[in-house]
Amino acid sequence: MTRLLTGLISLLLLQSIAYAQTEVYLCVDANGRKEYKNTGATKGCSKVDLPGITVVPAPVLPSSSKKALSKSASSPADFPKVDDSTQKARDSDRKQILMDELKSEQKKLDDLKKDYNNGEPERLGGERNYAKYQERTAAMKEDISRTEKNIEALQRELNNLK
Repeated sequence: MTRLLTGLISLLLLQSIAYAQTEVYLCVDANGRKEYKNTGATKGCSKVDLPGITVVPAPVLPSSSKKALSKSASSPADFPKVDDSTQKARDSDRKQILMDELKSEQKKLDDLKKDYNNGEPERLGGERNYAKYQERTAAMKEDISRTEKNIEALQRELNNLK
């Protein structure tokens, strides 16, 4: 019963698609602008005969062709390669750079939190207006949040290293 219902729905969909593709009208307005529509009810419209759509399935490749395609997806034979010692040195340099960045971000976070003073930073001389003080406080909070996210990202990078 379900197959019959599924087949009937598929048939109805195919018929509606075929109907949608059968009638196209070219309409030209008073200014000479052309517009294609699916109905020709307005003045200046004429039906356009279009050829049917041809669908050709992709050919099935033999297994030897599939292997050749998978080999071409890898790096070519003349692609420059790096020996293991050079790669290890690069990885070590990368790790050191990430650790240095992490250390500087953590220092920056400590300084920002110290200045932020748990949401009550000291007022500056030009902040007689409370709104300016609130803007600076909000900016400090955003800086702290951004720095914390940077630290998390750097720690993830370090954890992902070999």
